[in-house]
Amino acid sequence: MENQETMRIYLIGYSYSGKTTTGRQLAKLLGFRFFDTDKEIENKYHTTIPLIFERYGEKAFRIIESSILHSTHTIDDVVVSTGGGTPCNEENIRFILNNGIAIYLEMSVDEIIQRAVNSHKQRPLLHGMTESERRQYIERHLSQRIPYYKQAHIVLSGVTVTADQIIQHLK
Repeated sequence: MENQETMRIYLIGYSYSGKTTTGRQLAKLLGFRFFDTDKEIENKYHTTIPLIFERYGEKAFRIIESSILHSTHTIDDVVVSTGGGTPCNEENIRFILNNGIAIYLEMSVDEIIQRAVNSHKQRPLLHGMTESERRQYIERHLSQRIPYYKQAHIVLSGVTVTADQIIQHLK
């Protein structure tokens, strides 16, 4: 961290892993800009992510998401909170790894479910599922995404991580 003039930090991980909350705190401590890819999509398209999924489907959303991610290459001294699926293709994970420091906030299925149950924010891919369906979906989905997430430069627990701990890992 000390030898770099500018820095981009990409927080990756499954939904509910704390990327946005931790990212805001980290950006504040570092004096960096905070960039949330989901918020940027909603601001740019003047709609919500669930409505994009509903109207245009996941494939269209992923194209938009990738475009927003790639726009971060011009932003210096930034903490980027990515959507859970953002790094889950070869082009996006390669972009993240080559353009900044990737930090995976790791969570177990049980931890994700606990946070999902307690959250007021509805995720489009989990909408309308029973508890059993949600568990099966998250288990399957997470196992597909882990190979991408695990490529991160740094892997930390999303349950216990603090912005201060991330800064220690960056030194």
